[in-house]
Amino acid sequence: MEKNTSHINPLENEAIYIIREVAAQFEKPVLLFSGGKDSITLVRLAQKAFYPAKIPFPLMHIDTGHNFPETIEFRDRLVKELDLELIVRNVQDSIDEGKVKEESGKYASRNALQTTTLLDAIAEFKFDACIGGARRDEEKARAKERIFSVRDDFGQWDEKNQRPELFDMLNGQIELGQNVRVFPISNWTELDVWSYIEKEDIEIPSIYFAHKRQIFLRDGLIWSVKDGIVYRDESEEILEKVVRFRTVGDMSCTAAVFSEASDVATVVKEIRVSTISERGARIDDKRSEAAMEKRKQQGYF
Repeated sequence: MEKNTSHINPLENEAIYIIREVAAQFEKPVLLFSGGKDSITLVRLAQKAFYPAKIPFPLMHIDTGHNFPETIEFRDRLVKELDLELIVRNVQDSIDEGKVKEESGKYASRNALQTTTLLDAIAEFKFDACIGGARRDEEKARAKERIFSVRDDFGQWDEKNQRPELFDMLNGQIELGQNVRVFPISNWTELDVWSYIEKEDIEIPSIYFAHKRQIFLRDGLIWSVKDGIVYRDESEEILEKVVRFRTVGDMSCTAAVFSEASDVATVVKEIRVSTISERGARIDDKRSEAAMEKRKQQGYF
């Protein structure tokens, strides 16, 4: 029986329209690329938006230095295969320059430190539009975002001072020093993304599928064993279990889930019955009730 993916087409059309509007309205756009499923989906959409021409803007990765190796390998292979320009800026450089301080302790992470590196990179290249894969269903602070979300000349977001977006009228006018974060798949859900990956037969990193991994348990979450990056107490036992990751980010704040889903079709079935948000596996969102919103106000993506 043919799969019913007819609901995907309007989302794809909207995303392609948004990406084309970015190219038309801004002088120096960039696609923020993490190697995760959402940014990989954006690359496919950008390919379709400008086919048969190449994607007319670079990809940029803000590398924490604590990424999953599978993600970095996939990133490098993808940009080589598609002959894309990739800009990488490293959080370690921001630490070495004294702009940010490495966290310590049980829940130390470099995830929040990305903000400074990102803002410096935007200023360095004078990007006026940064395309990203954030979706409104991920987290309540995400739900407040416009598709064209203006940041001030300090890179900050003011949730109380946003433009109305009427139908498909996207306003790209900005003041000197401002830039816009653009979210073409804002209206997609996690299931929509996976259904699109299945329909388009898009390759994604193996970390998204069930595999044996050394893990340990803490606070009801499944942590990847990576001493030197992920803090682990001596009393926390190392286990080998079959797990997968629903989201990929800084290794020190991204938890796994127990799963036997080893291909896209099985992942789609698993997500259909899931009652937990994919951001439920992001430890950095649990620091406070408004953790994401606070980071966004400071300039986080």
